[in-house]
Amino acid sequence: VQLQASGGGLVQAGGSLRLSCAASRRTFAGLAVAWFRQAAGKEREFVAAVRWSDNSPFYGDSGKGRFTISGDNAENTVYLQMNSLKPEDTAVYYCAAGQVTSITSMREYDSWGQGTLVTVSS
Repeated sequence: VQLQASGGGLVQAGGSLRLSCAASRRTFAGLAVAWFRQAAGKEREFVAAVRWSDNSPFYGDSGKGRFTISGDNAENTVYLQMNSLKPEDTAVYYCAAGQVTSITSMREYDSWGQGTLVTVSS
């Protein structure tokens, strides 16, 4: 599956952004779709994921209570709604898809989008 991530930008602390991850060449059926992020000088970390089969969400500690991941079957797109953004959320956000056992494990995802930059100013 080919992935196209979009929606990043510059936002003030406390603001919101919605990231999109659109699939092409095939649908997300049977896959998990996740968002990871990588801040400058840091390792890539898990943010959130959803299993397409039942739309069940999973969240990393960084986004719990502030971020919502959802899938749109008709659009074949996964969204990450990010609210109450903080400067520490500044990072390049990547979407990924794959048939995974461990939904938080970066190594199990075999399709990756190009990344979209989120910058949160204080």
